[in-house]
Amino acid sequence: MQPRNMSMSGVVDLAALKAAGEAKQKAEQARAEAARTGQAPASGARLVFDVDEAGFQQDVLQRSTEVPVVIDFWAEWCEPCKQLGPLLERLAGEYAGKFVLAKIDVDANQMLFQQFGVQGIPAVFAVVAGQPIPLFQGAAPEAQIRQVLDQLVQAAEQQFGIVGAPLEPQAADEQEQVEAPVPAGPYDALLEAANQALDSGDLGGAIQAYKNVLSDDPANPEAKLGLAQAELLRRVQDLDPQAVRKEAAENPADVPAQIRAADLDLVGGHVEDAFGRLVDAVKRNAGDDREAARLRLLELFEVIGAEDPRVTAARTALARVLF
Repeated sequence: MQPRNMSMSGVVDLAALKAAGEAKQKAEQARAEAARTGQAPASGARLVFDVDEAGFQQDVLQRSTEVPVVIDFWAEWCEPCKQLGPLLERLAGEYAGKFVLAKIDVDANQMLFQQFGVQGIPAVFAVVAGQPIPLFQGAAPEAQIRQVLDQLVQAAEQQFGIVGAPLEPQAADEQEQVEAPVPAGPYDALLEAANQALDSGDLGGAIQAYKNVLSDDPANPEAKLGLAQAELLRRVQDLDPQAVRKEAAENPADVPAQIRAADLDLVGGHVEDAFGRLVDAVKRNAGDDREAARLRLLELFEVIGAEDPRVTAARTALARVLF
């Protein structure tokens, strides 16, 4: 039997959640302004950039664990490319960080051209969690491109919990943030009460407090992470760890048993074990069982936080078994 006042220290730093919320709020404001003006945000966000073979690993593969990367294969001599390229760049600014656009000159990067199996240009691919996805070939109509991009953004969020790149403030804005005190947000008191309830083991009170914040502000990152943590603790508080682990070991095909064991793994600080167990359950199963394991994995990603490298690695592993 697990005690009711289990601590998650060592798994998630609750003190960092407030800063994450403020950064998220600033990013959302920047995105809204970019969408209103139809222009790309500050250049530091690098929504559109050239990629070569040397930078592909970092600029595309690694970045795809945080934001969908759309790749435009083009060449100077390609007339349709000259029509499609500016359109994709404009849409990257309009989508304001929901995806980024990597432009690859096929004449200068023949190896990438061949590795993606491109048959002709312009050709547009996406990379999500390290996995390539063909989107379309040729200078497609804008309405069709928007539909494809909407589906890409939705799939990245629903399948992998990837919701887009945070927009980087300019250096002057960063300096101003350091010097100026941050005003108290509208939910600071509620979130502080929720965090205190969580630390004291009042899981029901913490869950309700986080839900109260999310009912008014569904994207609040501190409330989302806190709720995920509180719900995890409530799921495991009455479990018998020895019995759960024995059942999971004896029944590797039993997805509910693997899910319970993964919850216990995470609470115990065995993050990679929890993620690996659920990725394996997704790989082994189909239908409702496969979906249940995938959704629980996304919930555990919320507990750890999107920036954690263990989440990044698990998202890539999940993509490999899904595609």
